[in-house]
Amino acid sequence: MLAAGASRRFGSQKLLADLRGKPVIRWSVEHVLAADVDEVVVVVGSEGDAVRAALDGLDVRVITNDGWSEGIAGSLRTGIAALGAEIDAAMIVLGDEPCVESAHIVALLAAYAASDREIAVPSYRGERTHPVIFARPVFSELLALGGDRGAREVISRDPSRVLVVDFDAPPPRDIDTREELRSLGA
Repeated sequence: MLAAGASRRFGSQKLLADLRGKPVIRWSVEHVLAADVDEVVVVVGSEGDAVRAALDGLDVRVITNDGWSEGIAGSLRTGIAALGAEIDAAMIVLGDEPCVESAHIVALLAAYAASDREIAVPSYRGERTHPVIFARPVFSELLALGGDRGAREVISRDPSRVLVVDFDAPPPRDIDTREELRSLGA
């Protein structure tokens, strides 16, 4: 889970903002944990100690991206580099998407497991979003990313290796502004 950004548009650390009685990051992590994944690794950076504290009591491994100000690529690299050799795939989840349903994560994982594709991307009524699953052979491409770019270029590089899993639901909303937070019932 990527949770290292500075939340510049929000004006303060959005992952710590209260959403219906819990910090945004806690909602995001709890949804992933409810999907019964093998391990949740949370990459923190900006206000890392406070984000780590917001996850107190949850079964997660928190690691720090000291170069968080570089952008999302640094967090991707930090997270992928922290994975053990026994890990066959990684699901990249964003900490500011607290409404990704556990059932959708389970369905995405099942579709990926049943396919021979190296990347699995959810599509909500035609809109591709997160979380995204990457097989180990793609890790080297993620480790080569730089700047404030995510993995979009890795996904688009070879469409034949991408499984698109369709969901007939609106895309999960991320939180970039206080208005977006309020629209979720904060």
